[in-house]
Parts: sequence; C-alpha cells; structure tokens
Amino acid sequence: MMAQYLEIKAGHPGALLFYRMGDFYELFFDDAAAAAEALDIALTKRGRHQGQDIPMCGVPVHSAEGYLLTLIRKGFRVAVCEQTEDPAEAKKRGSKSVVRREVVRLVTPGTLTEETLLDARRHNFLAAFGNVRDEGALAWVDISTGAMIVMRLPQVRLGPELARLAPAEVVVADGAERDLMETIEESGAALTPLGRSAFDSTGAEKRLCALFRTASLEAFGTFSRAELSAMGALVEYLEITQKGKLPLLQPPRQADSRGAMQIDAATRRNLELTRSLSGGRAGSLIAVIDRTVTASGGRLLEQRLSNPSRNTEVVRSRLACVDFLLEQSRFRDDLRTALRAVPDMERALSRLGLDRGGPRDLAAIRNGLTQAAQIAAMSRPGDTPPELAAALDRLSGQEQLLELLDQALVAEPPLLVRDGGFIAPGYDDDLDESRQLRDEGRGVIASMQSEYAELTGIQSLKIKHNNVLGYFVEVTATHADKMLSPPLSETFRHRQTTANQVRFTTVPLSEMETRILNAGGRAIEIEKRLYDTLKSEILDRYAELSDTASSLAEIDLHGALAKLALEENWCRPKVDDSRALAITNGRHPVVEQALRASGGGPFIANDCDLGDQGDIWLLTGPNMAGKSTFLRQNALIAILAQMGSFVPADAAHIGLVSQVFSRVGASDDLARGRSTFMVEMVETAAILNQADDHALVILDEIGRGTATYDGLSIAWATLEHLHEVNGCRALFATHYHELTRLSDRLTRVENATIAVKEHDGDVIFLHEVHRGAADRSYGVQVAKLAGLPASVVDRARVVLEALEKGEREGGASREAVIDDLPLFSATPSPAPRPAALGPSEAERRLREVLPDTLTPREALLLIYELKELVNED
Repeated sequence: MMAQYLEIKAGHPGALLFYRMGDFYELFFDDAAAAAEALDIALTKRGRHQGQDIPMCGVPVHSAEGYLLTLIRKGFRVAVCEQTEDPAEAKKRGSKSVVRREVVRLVTPGTLTEETLLDARRHNFLAAFGNVRDEGALAWVDISTGAMIVMRLPQVRLGPELARLAPAEVVVADGAERDLMETIEESGAALTPLGRSAFDSTGAEKRLCALFRTASLEAFGTFSRAELSAMGALVEYLEITQKGKLPLLQPPRQADSRGAMQIDAATRRNLELTRSLSGGRAGSLIAVIDRTVTASGGRLLEQRLSNPSRNTEVVRSRLACVDFLLEQSRFRDDLRTALRAVPDMERALSRLGLDRGGPRDLAAIRNGLTQAAQIAAMSRPGDTPPELAAALDRLSGQEQLLELLDQALVAEPPLLVRDGGFIAPGYDDDLDESRQLRDEGRGVIASMQSEYAELTGIQSLKIKHNNVLGYFVEVTATHADKMLSPPLSETFRHRQTTANQVRFTTVPLSEMETRILNAGGRAIEIEKRLYDTLKSEILDRYAELSDTASSLAEIDLHGALAKLALEENWCRPKVDDSRALAITNGRHPVVEQALRASGGGPFIANDCDLGDQGDIWLLTGPNMAGKSTFLRQNALIAILAQMGSFVPADAAHIGLVSQVFSRVGASDDLARGRSTFMVEMVETAAILNQADDHALVILDEIGRGTATYDGLSIAWATLEHLHEVNGCRALFATHYHELTRLSDRLTRVENATIAVKEHDGDVIFLHEVHRGAADRSYGVQVAKLAGLPASVVDRARVVLEALEKGEREGGASREAVIDDLPLFSATPSPAPRPAALGPSEAERRLREVLPDTLTPREALLLIYELKELVNED
C-alpha cells in the first residue's frame, strides 16, 4: 500500500495527497505534518519506512469538504485520490493485492464547485494571463457557473482588472511569475505557474475547438493570439486539475476594458465597494445596497458594482427597468416573492456537468424552472421596458423538461445518489417493484403463502426462512405424500425432511427470494440509472438553462435596486455624455446606514456641483468635519449611477465618468518597503499619469506626509497638473490654506469649505459644505476632543498663537519664533485658564423651576422671562 502511495505522491509533489482508505482520507510523511498543523488535528504514525516511523493523519470522507476549505484558504492545493476499483475485484488478483487508486481531482482556489466551499453571492474566478509578442490578454472563467470571458489587456492594466475581478487564482506562463507576482499578490489571488506549452496559441485554438466541438472559433468572434493563449491555458489547467473531466463552459465572450468605468485597486480599497478596509463584507457598499433574494442575483450585483458601464444607453436601459419596478409595486413584490424560491441553478448545472452533483441539483433545476414558469405566467404591465421584457420572455420554453423532472423527482431529495429515495413513486415500474420487495417483503411472502395453501388445500402450509435454506415451504409430515405426488410434485421440489415437517421450494419462491435479497441494491442501481438519464436530459439543454438562470438573476437585480430606492428614498440620476457632476443633497449610503443603526442622528446631506466644464473643488476645513466622507460619497454616487442604480440624493446629473481615482486615507506598505508618504506619492503618480478629461478624481491631504513646504509644493503642483494637463473633474481636500489662492489663477478651481462653529474654545462640526475657504484648521480643538491632556492642549495653543502672530507681523521667521518659545519642560505649570464664571441669572432661575408643576401658560411665560435674562447677560 505504501509503495502505491509513494508512486501517486511522486506525480503530485506540489499538493497534499488525500489518499482514500475506506471511510477516511489519510495523509502521510510531510503531508501529514503540514495538514495536522493547518487543520489542528492529531498527528499519529502508521508503520515504518526506511527504519523511521511514518507520520500519519486523516479526515473522515463525509466531512472532508470543510477540511478542504481550510487547507485552500491557507494556501495549500490538494490532490484527491480515490479508490477506482471494487475491493472484490482486487482480491481476484490475490489476497494481498492493493485496491487500485487514482487522483481524480486537484483542488485549487480557482477550481472549487462545492456549495459548501463557495460564497453563494460571489463569483469564484480562475484567470489566466497570456502574452504573445508584447500583446497581452486576460481570460477568466467561473467553473461553478460556466461563464468564460476574455479581454485584450496590456500588462500595465493587469492590476486594475484583477482588482475588479478579484479572482481566486491566476495562471501565468512558467517564468513569468517573477514579473507578475507583485501585481497578482496585491489582488489577493493565488499565483500558479504553468508550462509555456499550455500558452501556445496554435495548440490553444485546437484545444478550444475540441472543447466546444466546432471546426473553428469564428462563430464566437475574432480572437487575437494573446486571447487564444490565455483561454487555451485556462482549458489546459482545467484538464489537469479535473483529470480530463472538463466542466461545461459557455462559449467565450470578448470584453472591452473601454466599455467599463476604470477603477484601480487603490480606489476600490479606499471606496470599500465590495470589501471594507478590514477585509470583510460588513461595512462595504455592497453590504448596504444588497436587496437581492437569489444567489445569482447577488453575484450579478457584485459584477455590476465592480464594473459600472460607460455606455449611456446601457445605463439608461437599466435605470428604466429599476424605475418601472419602483412604480409597479404589486408586480415587483410578486416577482420578488417568486424569486425567493429560486435555487442556484447556475452552480447546480456546473456540478452536474462535472459529475459532482446529486439529486438536490436535479431538484434545483426543477424548482428553478417551476419558479421561472410562474414568473413568465404573471400578468405584466403593458409598458414593460424592453430589457426587462426580454428577460421575462427568456423564462419560457422548458415546459417539457419541467414536466419530466416533476414526474421523476420527490419533493425533497437526499444529498447523495447512493442514499436513494429521490425518484418519485409511480415513475418507473421496475423501481416500484424493487422498493415493494425491499420494503414489503413479508407481505409479498404472506401473499405467496396464501396462494400455495389454496393451491394445495393444506391450510397449515407455511413459508419460512433460515440462513441455510433461505425461504422454503413447510408442511407437517402427515401431508408429505400429497406434496410428493403429482401434480403438486411438479411445482414443489423437496428440500429437507425433519422428524415432524417436510420442506419444499418452488421456482417462483427461489426467484422471489433472490429478488427480495437483492431488492435494495437493485433499487439503488435503478435510481442511479434514472439519475444519469435525467442528468443527460438537463445537460442537453445546458445553453437554454443557462439563459434562464441569467434572466432570473437580471430580474432579481432590477427588483432589488427598485426595493433599495424605495426603502432609502433614492432618486433616479440623469446620465449623459456631458462633463457635468451636479448632485443635490447627496448622502454617503454606508455612513448614513451606520448612523441610523447607532442612533447617531441624521446624516447631513450636501450639494456638489462641478459645472458643465468639469470644475475642481478645493475643499478646506478641519479634521473630523466630514471632508473624506463628502469626497467618497460623490464618487460612490457616480459609480452607483453608472452601474444602473438609483442614487442617495434628491437629484443627480452625472456626466459619463470614464475613470474614478481616489487618494484618500493613509497606510504604509512595509512588505514592499514603502512608507505612508511613498504609498501616497505612488497612488498620486498613477492618477496624474492616467486620468483623462472624463475622469473623476478625489484627493485628500496630498503632501501631508512630509515637511510643510515640501507637502505644500507637491499639493500645489498636483492641483495645477489636474487642471491644466488632465483636465478632469476633481474634489481636492487639503489643510494647506495657501492653495485657496489658486482659485484666482485657475479658471475651473472653486473653493469650498466644511462649516464649523466654535464655542467656548470647543469646535462643533456642522458637516455642511459651502462655497468659500476656511481660515483655519481647528487642529488644537480636535486634539482636545480626542482626549489629549489639558496641559498639552494649552501648550499647543500657546505655540500656535506665537507662530500665527509671527506670520501675521512678518517680522520674524518661523525658526526665530520657535527659538523664542520657552521649552515645555521649563514651564511645568499649565497655562493660565480663564477664571471660572458663576452661574448666570438665567441658569439660577432655571434651577428654581419645577417642570411638573407648570401649566402651559406658565411655561410660555417662563420662556419669555429666560429670553430677557439671556439678552441682559
């Protein structure tokens, strides 16, 4: 056995080998040590090899999926080795023969299909990047749904596209991983090198033609050599990992990166579109807006949010569907009620195609078609938008398959085929008979006993059973002569005589015995055969069923966005090809929901109007006043509008945004030797080098990570570059008040500020954006709010006043002012504070009031009295 293990392991050195031993997958040697540590299970030993104990651990087959998921998440790949021979067959070769085993599958991050291993609301993409003669292409596939897409893509654009797709695994040509490692690891994907022959474009074309059973790929489009290379590598990798059992893939679709709003990796992180900064879904935009009721609808929502359209006609068509369902409340609610019962048909189809499915996947197709037929039969309003009407029309046409599955399947099938019991009674006569024999064997034998008693005229005749004779007919010795004489002797054959009984058998009884004993196994075999037949019927209609599943997802998404708009009071944006960005009472959807959940008060809505020429707003104001929130909310509103959603505002006019760039927040990247300031400069450089005149740029505190004059200079030059060279729309937040003077020099720059109010040395944040510039940053007041010791706050005020005085008077340099200030340690006593004032006359009067004793008239008079006292003070 160990020789077989070592031979199989040698063929898969880069993977942990799950070696099937009865009801367990067992691991040995280094695999066992690594798996035991990763899974936190016991490491034992089994036998010896070359004089050393063999480390061993194992996991039960029935719960292996959970262990697989843990290993995949920790970066391992797993080779699943199954028994491919019946133990009885192995014994025929000799008593010590080892059952034949083979690796039936390599489990990797990008090739998962099991329901328990996948996030139902996220795609699980496997991607491949091909490069032929300096022309690049990216292909990706989700084998759990069958979608396959390819895009021409220069290597410089690989990072943003991987950030958009968030693939689980990326395949690259052997040797290319050194150049691509940093980009791929930044996307969070596992990197897998593959032999260069897999990326050969000529071989790839043949591989793809064989997969789709076509003479050429012309019916699917005209593909470049780089695109063929990337798609061919995907197919080759799937053949390797699935051991030749390829999933059912949809014909490849070509995507154009120019058709979608470009959002780079840093911007996606900063805006927290699908993942919060902490890495989870909670706190992200998608968590706030997701009202879908199906898994496929949830995946489509993430796809649209990650990939907003740059085609105004597409955007308007989607908005029309949302608007229609918002108005047609009864139709929308009926749709959503029916959709709640729709299972994940896409992934059920994929599992069936890979032969990893079961009876519940057959039922998922049946239930999905049932709900599709129900939705298709709904009476729809006459003015249904074309896109929604087309999706509804695609739900019909599978009545024959639905009828077949309805007749064949029970309501709630078991998980596994081997469990049986999923074929409905009355569907197959042989199966019904086998089940009857299996479940009602005693009744069948009793019925035969009655027949034989009537035939022989012997009422005491019995049919009995023992382990030696099996089933037999037994009569007393007094009836032996009758049974042994014609014509009964022709039917009953003598088997055994005892002191008081004589035992016989018959051909029907022997056959019935065999059938009863084999009925359970026969029933399972019949159900397996019927399962294969039903599976083939489904897979023969794979393309039509995929269209049905996609249409259900699309309908769900439109209904979910309508529900969102209704619940949150969002408006339909106007989207056109202009350069306008005018938002009335815009809100940040995530912050607004967080405030509502915490009881923190209402969100303060604000306007943003960058004009028809693509203005730049220079935003000043203190920390904590809401500058970053204001910047982000306007970028999110543009993204939501172009994905086809209503937006959190009273009104919005969005001129098509080609790119969104964000430089908000501070973080370092120590693994790559980058300080916070270096990260800031790298991201700013990407913006200045890439932003076009239809881009929307949000920048916060450029230059703050270095010396004051250095930072001011960088911020100044950056703002000028955005205005003069990029020509884009921008929101530019800064604490460098000197930059506000640029509004007099640059025609498209306008000043805006966050309003605050100062009271008794404290600052009150109003979170209101107004035109104009702030005259100070209120940093000391914010420090006080943060809880700095009073002595530090007072000392900071002294230093600030001295610096501001020196700057106003212009007589002394900043360095000279600092030299004149006494050291903190030399002034241990805190700075003098204003003398505490006693309570005012109004406060004293208020303390005397007993509210419970006041009449309404007395309360009104008290208000007038207090007002006079306050005016006197």
